[in-house]
Amino acid sequence: MKRYFITGLLIWIPLGITFYILQFLVSTMDQTLQLLPESLHPRTWLGIHIPGLGVVMVVVVVLLTGLLAANIIGQRLHTYWEGILFRIPVVKSIYFGVKQVSDTLFSSSGQAFRKALLVQYPREGSWTIAFLTGRPGGDVANHLQGEFVSVYVPTTPNPTSGFFLMMRRSDVVELDMSVDNALKYIISMGVVAPENSKKALPRD
Repeated sequence: MKRYFITGLLIWIPLGITFYILQFLVSTMDQTLQLLPESLHPRTWLGIHIPGLGVVMVVVVVLLTGLLAANIIGQRLHTYWEGILFRIPVVKSIYFGVKQVSDTLFSSSGQAFRKALLVQYPREGSWTIAFLTGRPGGDVANHLQGEFVSVYVPTTPNPTSGFFLMMRRSDVVELDMSVDNALKYIISMGVVAPENSKKALPRD
């Protein structure tokens, strides 16, 4: 009975969490529609409330924004808009800081979170999975002797929080493991182990 109960939990818990997250996202997106004037609210011209319509509208708006920004006129508008934000002291620091991080993470040419690493943390002899985020820069690099890399050590089961470390390149081990599999391994607290692979990893 205990084994069957645990097996049932392993099936229903991921489904329940997934449903809860999706429900939260849909309700959050739907609430954004409340910011529209009543005359422009979808419920006014459709006559009924459609759950999840906020998600569809957000996706459409994001796609249209990307389409507009891909042409010359959109690029000029974007440059003009950023020029305005650059003149606002506090907004400038927040916006361009976030923009730099997002450009690094989501750029197709970027290298952030492209490699899974094995590092000793929080002490020597204890190993955990980390992700390569780049190399130390600025004045920090002037105070580090030797070759260092910047790594992000996520916490489990919530990988969105973690620690930023700068470690010697010789102290990290590159894993023959995709970032997705590494994240699954971390979120499952080591229960869902990735498959072994014999392929050698290229070194920079």
